[in-house]
Amino acid sequence: MKSALELVKNPFGAAVYHEETVSSTFDVARILAGNNEGHGTLITADFQQAGRGRLQRSWAAGRGEKLLFTILLRYTDFESIPKALTLRTGLAVSLAIEEQFPSLAGKVMVKWPNDIMIGGRKIVGILVETDGNIAYIGVGVNIAQTEFPEEYRSKAGSIIQFVPELKGDLRFALLEKILFQLHDEIETPSGNWRERLIKRLYKRGETVTFAQGIYDTLGTEHCVTGTLSGLGEGGELLIIPEDEKEEQAFITGELRVY
Repeated sequence: MKSALELVKNPFGAAVYHEETVSSTFDVARILAGNNEGHGTLITADFQQAGRGRLQRSWAAGRGEKLLFTILLRYTDFESIPKALTLRTGLAVSLAIEEQFPSLAGKVMVKWPNDIMIGGRKIVGILVETDGNIAYIGVGVNIAQTEFPEEYRSKAGSIIQFVPELKGDLRFALLEKILFQLHDEIETPSGNWRERLIKRLYKRGETVTFAQGIYDTLGTEHCVTGTLSGLGEGGELLIIPEDEKEEQAFITGELRVY
């Protein structure tokens, strides 16, 4: 495993590793945790053979076209893991993208609970898992990808499609900005993350359909249609169902936006 410290400064003060090819950066991060690597240790890769996202969806990547990384965070106990970690990571990644690419300022939105959107297309996927007192944050950012599998062509996008003048390999420059923004959000938080995130919440104020992941005896999934109004104190999604006045809070499920 190669050190990438010369490429990336890590504000967490931990090691940064880089591999050309891995099964997934998540798998490597778990190995690193088992080797007692410290809080903030990061693994990045050019290519992962078995990347995955939320709900076990695959996350394909052409070599060098995406920024792929997982960071492991250690806490004293499970209760000490920051709440709404997925959403706060989304906020940090969004801010870093706008910092790296100023022309995208105000255009980078967070889709609850774990995607980042630009122009109605998914640009970033985030996956957070916990194991006792350890949290793993996996991130995949589409930077230079121009070809997508047919099933994703109307849904996914990459930064180069919105910043066509993009030149060179900017993965590590963006990674460093993400790390500093993430450190600010979860290690030295300032201000109200929830209020700042609500301002860039995808589909806020619009009518949405929300799939709860609950099925009746006939196999029909329970869905709610209503106005996406914001976020609760713990990051739960707030929706005002049609023909109702009170918000309902949801902690699991998925927005249907395609």
